[in-house]
Amino acid sequence: MRIACVDGDGIGPELMASAREVLAAAAALDELDVEFGFEAGGARTYLETGEPLVAGALERFRGEYDAVLKGPVGLPEVRKPDGTEAGVLGGVLRNGLDTYANVRPVRLLPGIRADVDRIDYVIVRENTEGLYLSRGSGVRNERAASDQLLMTRVGVERIVRFAFETARARSGAPKDGVSRVTCVDKSNVLRSFAFFRDIFDEIAADHPDVEADHRYTDAAAHDLVADPGHFDVLVTENFVGDMLSDLGAATAGGLGTCPSGNIGDDAAYFEPVHGSAPSIAGQDKANPTSQLLTAAMLLDHVGATGTARRITAAVESAYADGAVRLNPDGTPTCGTRGVTEAVLTRLRRGV
Repeated sequence: MRIACVDGDGIGPELMASAREVLAAAAALDELDVEFGFEAGGARTYLETGEPLVAGALERFRGEYDAVLKGPVGLPEVRKPDGTEAGVLGGVLRNGLDTYANVRPVRLLPGIRADVDRIDYVIVRENTEGLYLSRGSGVRNERAASDQLLMTRVGVERIVRFAFETARARSGAPKDGVSRVTCVDKSNVLRSFAFFRDIFDEIAADHPDVEADHRYTDAAAHDLVADPGHFDVLVTENFVGDMLSDLGAATAGGLGTCPSGNIGDDAAYFEPVHGSAPSIAGQDKANPTSQLLTAAMLLDHVGATGTARRITAAVESAYADGAVRLNPDGTPTCGTRGVTEAVLTRLRRGV
């Protein structure tokens, strides 16, 4: 198995080093041969080359690797002339590889204190259209600015079908065990979201075994805090999914505990949901949990499900028995290295 690694910026290299060590240890237990390749990308690459990704990387991702594991990228001070952040890879990879489904599981790990007993849902975010399609294409002058939100039938149909198939593969919402897909939109205000909802309802009729549910975006934000056990799978537009997944992470231990995958028909890459946090880079403060669970998602996607379960179980065990505890700001009390060692120890024990 060949895995491309994009270490990224800020805390990215630390997290990726942790993920490679854990992934390699888990793979060795299953006699799975893994080879890592390294591709430069992010803000530092932009400063060096004028582009956020090294030349030829997209073609290599498609043709030479089984999947891509990416660390967080971007630095706040690295900007384009229009004021937007340079060195980020979202538009480059998501549109370049047509990884149209951004899959963001939000799950409360054992040992993390929360106001509810169980949080376990997946946000399926459309990844190539919506408001973020205007990335780099908006217009502005000194008096006004405009970005366009665009949805297509093909784009909405494929993300909604992906969401329903995701629900079929799960065991239902924590609160009632019902397999459910919640459409999150602002169809009461915007025609584009009414379009999204209409297509959702069409496809829901083809999946009678999965309950179709609806929430307006603001109501969904409320209910993800007040009643998270109701949710199984949520499907929504690009920008809305970006916001709600961060909100959900805050209820389940912080961004440092949440992985994500970007999945298309012919390619996939996997990354944590958080940013590069340059203020704590190199200080052994970053929580590698999101990157470790992201590595598990990658393994599951390429068919190494047993190895993926090993990593997930070791992470859960480390949290459950208190070896890993989080400070109020989400950093682990034992540091980046301490989390890595705790997970490696449990892998060796066969937990």
